[in-house]
Amino acid sequence: MISHDILVIGGGLAGLTAALTADPKLSVAVISKVHPLRSHSVAAQGGINAALGNNPEGRDDSWEKHAFDTIKGSDYLADQDTAELMCEKAIPALYELEHLGVPFSRFPGAVIAQRPFGGAGFPRTCYAADRTGLVILHTLFEQSMRRQVRFYNELLVTRLVVRQGQCQGVVVCDLTTGEMIPVKARAVIFATGGYGRVYFKTTNAFINHGSGIGIAYRAGVALKDMEFVQFHPTSMIGKNILITEGARGEGGYLVNNKEQRFLADYAPKAMELAPRDIVARAIQTEIDKGNGFNDDYVHLDLRHLGEKKIKKRLPGIREICLNFGGFDPIEKPIPIQPAQHYSMGGIDVDVNCTTSVEGFFAAGECACVSVHGANRLGGNSLLDTVVFGKIAGDQATKFVRGGGNPSSSDRHLEEETIKIKEKIDTWSRRDSGIKIHLMMEKLKLAMSEKVGVFRKKEDLTEGLKIILGLKEDYGHTYLSGKNIKYSQEIVNIFEFEMMLDLAEVIIRGALNREETRGSHFRLDFKERNDKDWLKHTLVVNTENKPEISYKDVNISKYKPVERTY
Repeated sequence: MISHDILVIGGGLAGLTAALTADPKLSVAVISKVHPLRSHSVAAQGGINAALGNNPEGRDDSWEKHAFDTIKGSDYLADQDTAELMCEKAIPALYELEHLGVPFSRFPGAVIAQRPFGGAGFPRTCYAADRTGLVILHTLFEQSMRRQVRFYNELLVTRLVVRQGQCQGVVVCDLTTGEMIPVKARAVIFATGGYGRVYFKTTNAFINHGSGIGIAYRAGVALKDMEFVQFHPTSMIGKNILITEGARGEGGYLVNNKEQRFLADYAPKAMELAPRDIVARAIQTEIDKGNGFNDDYVHLDLRHLGEKKIKKRLPGIREICLNFGGFDPIEKPIPIQPAQHYSMGGIDVDVNCTTSVEGFFAAGECACVSVHGANRLGGNSLLDTVVFGKIAGDQATKFVRGGGNPSSSDRHLEEETIKIKEKIDTWSRRDSGIKIHLMMEKLKLAMSEKVGVFRKKEDLTEGLKIILGLKEDYGHTYLSGKNIKYSQEIVNIFEFEMMLDLAEVIIRGALNREETRGSHFRLDFKERNDKDWLKHTLVVNTENKPEISYKDVNISKYKPVERTY
């Protein structure tokens, strides 16, 4: 049995920040399903927000203005005190990253460069060309190596073990051997990322099944605001690879088949730099109206930026176009369409990243600390990871130092490990049944077609029916390959159970919320309804059934008003 004081699950930005923040005198370890440098954080391109005021057009920026933009962008579902905390801590967080060695792009005078991003009143997005997440993650990993953080790579967490309201540790599957291993810890931090691969069209990596969120849900932890799913406006058609918002921040145009910059009809002041929910709906509306190309996409045109600027500011986007599209954006526009991108909802945590289970913390995209509300602003996701990853590491340290969970039960962990082994044996003994990849494809198509940019009761009801049918089918799955070493089939079978739970929670929350707010757009309830729905959705797994309740949004300074851009 493996044993540590603090166990971090996930090797992305939130996880590495938590591990680096935790007291090095304690036994701290990171468990990751993949090598940390393959975590999805490397896919973040455009930048990270902080009101540094380095851009000449942003001299009057402040963390208070950043907080207001975040709250307004959230369609007033963000908890305002938490959003203010994140934005205030953003400035020292950026300088800490700089001092750790992150190679940010620079303005004259060697100050960190900042570009405009959607929904922001000032150009406050700090960047490293268009590879911001990659360079931050590499830097934090290098620092982790320097500090000799213990890593266990290629281990899949299959269960969060909770006994009498206390976190005892986790059960993991060693993907290299197929062996099930109990891991004891006095504090566990989940930083497992989002659930993008619950959808067919997504910018997310193939590892993003959201199982961390589902595992917490199965352990009795509440999920919050799961119906709010962000669709990024600009993914390249075909593989839905992300085309950063930074492309529009640098001056790119969105153009329909009439060669019109159609955002003038949807957000005449902000144009292409309106919040993501507004831009995604505008693009989808143009496509649905027949103003797209091949009834499938519109163009993101960078050609007017010129070769020099594209090569300097957007080199990664140019590489993506050359390698995956077979064209050069210096010469041709990029065909784009909306795709699932981010989960505003997640594991319910407070401002200290603590959950209802003693000794269990969560940070990053898998957690919902309520800073993004109904719609996240671009550049705030990386900020979320480093601010709340740090808080999670601090709080886990305080918990352990304060004597928390001193006597985790070896016996209980071993019993849970045996249960997981028995599940694998059940799948292995079957000679026939339903193959997992067929069920996964059906789920993803149902979510993309029925729970997308635009929603209505009939589609959501049909989507829920499909998910409930798949839950019945899941009992008939089997392992067609008997070699359990590096078995992607085992990974998929484990994670699909969680994907089904997440899909059901998303749909039930969306069905109940009879209003339009941020990313949640109901064609049958097109207005925001603050009287009835200015509240968070909480879902708890009770006897394998979702139990829904609601919680007030923290409104401190800013009275909700209509969003205009």
